[in-house]
Amino acid sequence: MPTAVIDGIATRYEVTGEGPPLLMFSPGGFNAMLANWTSFGLYARLGLVDQLARSYTCVMFDRRESGASGGRVERVTWADYAAQGKGLLTHLGIARAHLMGGCVGCSAAAVFAATWPQATASMVLYSPAGGPRYRIAQHARFARHLSFVTERDLATVAALALSSERGFSQDPRVGPWVNCLRQDPAFAEGYRAMSKPRYETLVAGMARTLFDRDTVPGPEPEDLLNLDVPALIVPGEDASHATSAARYLQECLPRAEYWDMPVTGQTAETAPGRVLEFLGSATTE
Repeated sequence: MPTAVIDGIATRYEVTGEGPPLLMFSPGGFNAMLANWTSFGLYARLGLVDQLARSYTCVMFDRRESGASGGRVERVTWADYAAQGKGLLTHLGIARAHLMGGCVGCSAAAVFAATWPQATASMVLYSPAGGPRYRIAQHARFARHLSFVTERDLATVAALALSSERGFSQDPRVGPWVNCLRQDPAFAEGYRAMSKPRYETLVAGMARTLFDRDTVPGPEPEDLLNLDVPALIVPGEDASHATSAARYLQECLPRAEYWDMPVTGQTAETAPGRVLEFLGSATTE
């Protein structure tokens, strides 16, 4: 797959299909890679990409620190995730695109739209991650990682990362840069040499600012309330994708359409068609 360097970070991406561009922010928590659109959870059974690619140019990518993309040890924000997508569009010479986010990708897509509304034709927010249990789980994950760093050191974190295939979501001890540690020896060398107090401070700040509310993290409600972009919201209904999170987006976005369909009714026969219907109406505006 091709790779673009965006803000000094390698980004693995894939472009498939024909038609208006659709930038897709991947689902999958802290391993939000493009393959998740066809292999991860709910998305594995929906067949979205195959059907979307018949009418749209689907631009998918591994989020930084995920899959085969690179990363950098810093206090990562939702703005950084959104900027990666914008940088990829610039690399591809695309000035304006529809956006689609799945799970955590909804937060990045919404921040993108709020930051660059003129570059956003519309957005599909599918099963947005959020809710009080989601926030609590994320804070606990970071706390477990920090506890392990405090008890041991960064060299031990790197060694643990290299000794298994488990990700940050499955084993918080390995931390959010686990993919970078596994695929880039130079990154791992720099990681081991970092100041432990500095690392602990930036990770604590990252957890606090990424997951700072009991609904969809990322975009500020005031920015969403003023966003003149058509949006389709498809709800989830579990501890990490609370229905309340989807309803929050509906409340905040002035041009939102809410597909009030339970997850059991979101199938390969119903979901792609609903998304295509929305994108078609947004494309003709």
